[in-house]
Amino acid sequence: MEEKKLDINSIIGFILIFGILLYMMWQNQPTPEEIAEQEKQEQLEAEKQAASKKTSEETKVTTAEDYSFENANDSVKVEALKNKLGAFAYSATLPSATDTQTSVQTDVFDLKFSHKGGFLSEVILKGFVDYDSIPIALIQNGNEQFNITFPTANNRILNTNDLYFQPSVTKNGDNTVVSMKLKVSESKFLEYRYELKPDDYMIDFSIRSQGLDNVINSSQAIDLDWRLQTYRHDQSITYENRYTRLTYMHDGEKIDKLAQMNDDEELIEEVRWLSYRQHFFSSILVADQPFKKATITSTDLVQDEEVDTLFTKTFASKLPLTFTNGEANNNFKFYFGPTDSKVLKHYDYNLDESIPFGWGIFGWINKALFIPLFAFLSSFLPYGIAIIVMTVLIKLMMSFVQYKQFLSQAKLRVLKPELDEIREKYKDNKMKAQQETMALQNKAGASPLAGCLPGLIQLPVFYALFMFFPTAFDLRQKSFLWADDLSSYDVIAELPFNIPFYGDHVSLFPILAAIAIFFYMKMTTGQQMATQPTQEGMPDMAKMMKYMIYFSPLLMLVFFNQYASGLSLYYFISNLISIGIMLVIKNYILDEDKIHAQIQENKKKPKKQNKFQKKMAEMMEQAEQQRQAQQRRKK
Repeated sequence: MEEKKLDINSIIGFILIFGILLYMMWQNQPTPEEIAEQEKQEQLEAEKQAASKKTSEETKVTTAEDYSFENANDSVKVEALKNKLGAFAYSATLPSATDTQTSVQTDVFDLKFSHKGGFLSEVILKGFVDYDSIPIALIQNGNEQFNITFPTANNRILNTNDLYFQPSVTKNGDNTVVSMKLKVSESKFLEYRYELKPDDYMIDFSIRSQGLDNVINSSQAIDLDWRLQTYRHDQSITYENRYTRLTYMHDGEKIDKLAQMNDDEELIEEVRWLSYRQHFFSSILVADQPFKKATITSTDLVQDEEVDTLFTKTFASKLPLTFTNGEANNNFKFYFGPTDSKVLKHYDYNLDESIPFGWGIFGWINKALFIPLFAFLSSFLPYGIAIIVMTVLIKLMMSFVQYKQFLSQAKLRVLKPELDEIREKYKDNKMKAQQETMALQNKAGASPLAGCLPGLIQLPVFYALFMFFPTAFDLRQKSFLWADDLSSYDVIAELPFNIPFYGDHVSLFPILAAIAIFFYMKMTTGQQMATQPTQEGMPDMAKMMKYMIYFSPLLMLVFFNQYASGLSLYYFISNLISIGIMLVIKNYILDEDKIHAQIQENKKKPKKQNKFQKKMAEMMEQAEQQRQAQQRRKK
């Protein structure tokens, strides 16, 4: 019998089969997207299990067996407890010394107060949901820390977060009072007192003590640490994170902010309030008496805006509390609610200044004009229509600016042949050409500045509106046409990939706005080029202006894809109206023959120069004299 041997073909066959098997195994591996989705599902399942476990723990009946030290009569354990907590060991032996919570509801809140630490462990705003229809939670699942660090008389440092408070809920008229007491005895305690009013986002809060003069060492610093990780609530992480910011009032009525997108830290003095703003919702701590100083920090948690995230930023404040001989009576207010100027104006302390309306004149325009105007229009019109009507009114109000600009361009266009002659005549003497050009323009009343200065008037309005739309709470989750939410981007197509700076979706309103801007710039750039005199370097200038015709719409198309659709709707309508106004002025209002005749009349009249024109003429005359002197010296 012949012995079988492996020949080269068999070896190649085995290698190919092995390679095919490896390829099939590799093909069957999950993609990164599938792995990420699987991990997300596992995380969601773990969170559900944790929430279920937490709920079961909250609902169980508290018994003596639930104490941290199960048997209060066990002298060894009680002694260990006293050594660890000192006088505050008493609180740890009370029935409330468990990791449970006390729930309270008002017209606007669903609240939970943690027995361990004594502070709010959950704040859910009724009547508001996020982009995924989940109720808005400002505090939940441990994203917040409120802790007092204090020294004891026996030289220990304790944190209220580690200690158990005894809760009680009572009524004060229509108000609900929640008291959380960290007890030394039945008559000696540190108390967090909350007073909740019906249909009110402001909570009266006080930190006070009784009989702790021999327990707390008030000669040393006693600090309050308030830390909050801000949940993501908006559809666009980029847009929300841009307007999530720590704002504060200090030194009287000065309003300042920490960095918008980067990590930041400040040491400030005389702090009246601190606002942890999460774009359309805020958590604000107001002090009845300003904190003498505070260390505040902001940490950006969004490292990659293309990746889904639970939190956007971490805000933290370290604040000194006032204790006198161990006794405290510090009064505050907590605001948990919408970042809505109409709501915040109901309270004192200028809390509406925490909203970024814009600095200086820009903020004044928003508060005095655009906010009241939009509130009036939206009171009887759908929100999208209100934006359009407001845009029409603003453009009509500013139409005189376009008229002035177009009139100036028309005058320069009529003068262009004469200006070209001057430049040709003095082509070897640029200084003289400029002098003659200015003289002719001055006589004709056709200065280029006459077209530029009216245009500057539009800049405050433009910037004010740019700040208005991101802060307009009324636009939140209001739909118009294909846009589901005017405060967020609209979506007409989802992309299977992410384009840097653009995103993973296509928004239609920025496309329409970019098209309108393109045609408007094409018209205005054509007018400007027609008024420019022919001279050296003009081909490069013309090329640059042509590039701007395409560059500006491209910027709108890319960067506004993540912005509020209400803002893109405004720019679209605004540029359409500008095109219409320009066509009306050009075809029905201005007559170049009449302008030419008027210019000729102006040239006959003696023209008085203003101080600026006189100064410029003198400077140019001096420069010309110096040039002529240099030429004579050379000869």
